[in-house]
Amino acid sequence: MATVSACGIVTPSSDRILFDGHAFRAKAKPVDKKASPADFTVVVNEVSASLDGAREAGRFEGTKFCIKNFGSSKIVWKVGPDTEPQNLRISDDKLTFAGTCQRP
Repeated sequence: MATVSACGIVTPSSDRILFDGHAFRAKAKPVDKKASPADFTVVVNEVSASLDGAREAGRFEGTKFCIKNFGSSKIVWKVGPDTEPQNLRISDDKLTFAGTCQRP
């Protein structure tokens, strides 16, 4: 059962997917839809709650994006969930991944 608020639909907390015990807000979007629609970024908020959880939330969002737009879960990550921690892009408690969806 969903609740309607002034901001839209709010799903019950029991329906949220948890990563390392935390629900992360994450969003994947194309870098430039016209020039290269397969290139995308994922931004995961509140990375300080759990770096491991934020990495997996980012992997999940990237996979969803590629399946929805290209029919494949294959991704070549430029900066992604398996990147060494010192090479991750973290700023203002946000983790940013960059990848390219691979066509089936």
